[in-house]
Amino acid sequence: MNFYIIGQREIVLAFKMTGIDGTVADTREQVLDAFNRVTGRGGVAGVPSEQIPRVLILSEEAAALIEQEEIEWQKTGKYPLIVEVPGLNGHMSGHKTLTDAIREAVGVNV
Repeated sequence: MNFYIIGQREIVLAFKMTGIDGTVADTREQVLDAFNRVTGRGGVAGVPSEQIPRVLILSEEAAALIEQEEIEWQKTGKYPLIVEVPGLNGHMSGHKTLTDAIREAVGVNV
């Protein structure tokens, strides 16, 4: 398994059409449970270590529900890497796009 998606129903279904498995989650508890299963975080029995995805895709809405847990996970430097994608209504206000993040980090307009 290389990719896994956690998000709203429509987004997860769209990714499933491309062969990427995922979990539909709309509440903080659902998102956190799926996140813990996929990463093995918090001692939760979930995906066997050889099947841990390399990239975990979170919709921006799902990521906003577990923001602190996501930051803590990213600091560990372990797989899966986390990528946020816009939700059905586009980018959430206040979230940087990938281009914005690169521009800020490098100091060059891309």
